[in-house]
Amino acid sequence: MMKALGLEGIVATETALSLVDGERGELVYRGWRAKELASQYTFEEVVYLLWMGHLPNQEEADHFRQKWSQNRFLSFSLCQLLEGLPREMGMMDTLRTAVSSQAQGQGLWPPNKEDALAILAQVPSIIAYRYHFLQNSSLPKVRTDLSHTAYFLYLLYGKEPEPALARALDAYFILTVEHGLNASTFAARVVTSTRSDIYSSLTAAIGAMKGPLHGGAPSEVEGMLDQIGDISQATEWIRHRIIAGDKLMGFGHRIYKTNDPRAQALRNVAKELAGEEKRFRLALEVESIALDLLQELKPGRKIYTNVEYYASVVLSAVGLPTELYTPAFTASRIAGWCAHIFEQAEVDRIIRPQSEYIGPLPK
Repeated sequence: MMKALGLEGIVATETALSLVDGERGELVYRGWRAKELASQYTFEEVVYLLWMGHLPNQEEADHFRQKWSQNRFLSFSLCQLLEGLPREMGMMDTLRTAVSSQAQGQGLWPPNKEDALAILAQVPSIIAYRYHFLQNSSLPKVRTDLSHTAYFLYLLYGKEPEPALARALDAYFILTVEHGLNASTFAARVVTSTRSDIYSSLTAAIGAMKGPLHGGAPSEVEGMLDQIGDISQATEWIRHRIIAGDKLMGFGHRIYKTNDPRAQALRNVAKELAGEEKRFRLALEVESIALDLLQELKPGRKIYTNVEYYASVVLSAVGLPTELYTPAFTASRIAGWCAHIFEQAEVDRIIRPQSEYIGPLPK
């Protein structure tokens, strides 16, 4: 039987982008705590920090936002592609196909920030265009005066969102934009290491993000809360799941052995956003019961609430349908992937690990 190695504890590269300290529960972007960035800065400013190495001054921030908003238009050919894909194709498959289709011409190495910004700016438009097409409705007209997250919500719902909702989604995007060498980021860096183009690297990353063990968790949390339904059912439902050995969505993390700092920050955002809303009260109670039962039934396992749990609550509060949870995660993380693509291109060394052969030898 093959060992489930999973590359735990293996250092594959050096990075100046983020520190994920699982023992202390710290997430740091280029020397700044992510939870502080989420409460004090915008998503655009954090992307600038990741790509450029420092937070922007006012002039730099304004110039960056202007270039960003100018890339929101979708070409006629891309719109035709989005309409021509099979209706049963999922949104992550649509995103993967749309990003891949943008690779045109030669001389795409090394990756550049202009191409990256164009892709990043267009992802909300791609999601919204396809969403409206499937709903037989029209995409709202392009606007360049809204932030990335406010524009995303505006495109989906056809009206400018309340500032609190846009700010909540902004905090979610900041807290999920980057997280070390996770599966999708590693996929992007491996492809980049071959000197392939940024479109291929991002296509590989989106393919990894599609997997339910990576990008699908927030929608799984939503399903879990739906199944529990009422707080009176929570203890029995959760106890049965744990005893049966089923995974409890929204709890546990491969890295964090204490509280996930992103979950803590999003919990605060959800509290401000939801107040006494029934769904949020259910989430709070379920979290408390689940942590108590995990401690009782799995003593010493150090299983805590992870970011996907409260990501589900926040995404639900801003009105996103569950099928757009993972695409929304992608609309954030694509900026982090690009930062890693730039860093890997500077290293310019192919990633080529080895495997241990455990099959039969020739007789």
